[in-house]
Amino acid sequence: MAETFTPLLTTTDWNEEWKQLQVARKRADDAAYWDNKAKTFPVKHGSQAGYVEQFLKLAAIQPGETVLDMGCGTGALATPLAQMGSRVIACDFSRGMLDKMLQDQAELGIEGVDVRQMSWADDWEQAGIAPKSVDVALASRSIATDDLEAALLKLDRSARRRVCITLPCGPSPRVDERLLSAVGFQKQAGRDFLYAFNILATHGLKPEVAYINSVRMDYFETFDEALLGLSDILTQALVGLATDGELAAIPSRLHPWLEANLILDENGYHLAEDRKVIWAFLAWTPQYLR
Repeated sequence: MAETFTPLLTTTDWNEEWKQLQVARKRADDAAYWDNKAKTFPVKHGSQAGYVEQFLKLAAIQPGETVLDMGCGTGALATPLAQMGSRVIACDFSRGMLDKMLQDQAELGIEGVDVRQMSWADDWEQAGIAPKSVDVALASRSIATDDLEAALLKLDRSARRRVCITLPCGPSPRVDERLLSAVGFQKQAGRDFLYAFNILATHGLKPEVAYINSVRMDYFETFDEALLGLSDILTQALVGLATDGELAAIPSRLHPWLEANLILDENGYHLAEDRKVIWAFLAWTPQYLR
């Protein structure tokens, strides 16, 4: 009798593999890190404008809808949504990010955004986010969690009409593939959005997928600061993938490449070309409406 064939795609535990991936990653995801980082975030993030415009177009939020912005940061989406007349519940685990958002909104004359300090791991109902309590739930570039399935289902349970998220299509947006190549490493595969898509599919959901092209530019006051900062980005990305000797050699290997590719203008030192980042936009109808 022929042996039964079981397609692996139907038996893979995508969330368990995601959890293992998070253990292998070394990332700054504690609130204190983001509290400090919030101090340098401007009201508008310059090159973010194109991303925000594309996200909001794809999200298709209707006038007057209540929107949950999970991982809102300093308000890249929450602020324009409030300006458009949406009722916004803006949540983040960083008090510093929330305070910066409120400060920026006050300067713009924006009032009424409902702010909650809340993380992915918290009890959302205890924090006031009840099931079906918002029309649309968003998580824009903010899903940093050990349990991706739990995070996606929390968003799904909270929304009445629509859920929209973005995840990177390539390596972490904190990593520049040009820098990896400069120090002798190949680009890293990025599959975060595929984990989300497959987890949703296992729950019978049918997420639509689109892609948002954006650019990112990092500025530094001095050449040495740029060398130190960009070397640190590479070191964080390559922990567990490179030897201690290779990690220690990153600054010396990166130095000549930066001499040829770093320029100085009125904003400081930066790479001559913007870094391209592609985000996968996933949206779906909450389970209870299907």
